[in-house]
Amino acid sequence: MANSEAGSRGRSYRKGPERRAQILLRAMELFAERGVGASLRAIGEAIGVSHAALRYYFANRDELLVEVYRAHESQVHEAQARERSAAEAVSAVAVMEWSAERNRSIPGLVELYATLTTDALQEQQHPETREFVQARYRRVRADLAERVRTGQRSGAIAADVDPEDAAALVVAASDGLQLQWLLAPDAVDVRRSLELLERLLPGGGTPGPGQRG
Repeated sequence: MANSEAGSRGRSYRKGPERRAQILLRAMELFAERGVGASLRAIGEAIGVSHAALRYYFANRDELLVEVYRAHESQVHEAQARERSAAEAVSAVAVMEWSAERNRSIPGLVELYATLTTDALQEQQHPETREFVQARYRRVRADLAERVRTGQRSGAIAADVDPEDAAALVVAASDGLQLQWLLAPDAVDVRRSLELLERLLPGGGTPGPGQRG
């Protein structure tokens, strides 16, 4: 009997993370197609999960939104690794161009990101979201700054460009362009606009302006 109960508890324990992952996947698919739902209950109804089940795995709407976007980013990083887009020589801007091209097919998740960044400005109402967004910005800026340094070491980017400032500029350009694209998808081409910025901040293997043969 004891072994049977232990086995039952083990199966139940394994089902918890699996069920949570299933909910995140369904919520991600929903957001990609329709954008962000209005409430935890409405999201549950849309993906066929009871409100009680959602509350069991996610304390509130903020936690669900953060975890959905975190799961989305995990998929993006895996795709980048497969396509070698995360190679050291890829420029800071090219990383954002790749994301912009991918995001064309999932506007709802771009909307989710915009929602998270907006909520993060309201620290008292959305402390968990603010912490997530701040940590994400730090991580992204650090990665892009290192790509700028790689470009500087190769001579593709001017040595007097501050890598941290350049990284912040690339993030601002990407976020701002994607917001404009959400509002006017036929008028704004995020990738094409970012290509202009890449002329100033090329990758490590690309000659900069005035350095081409």
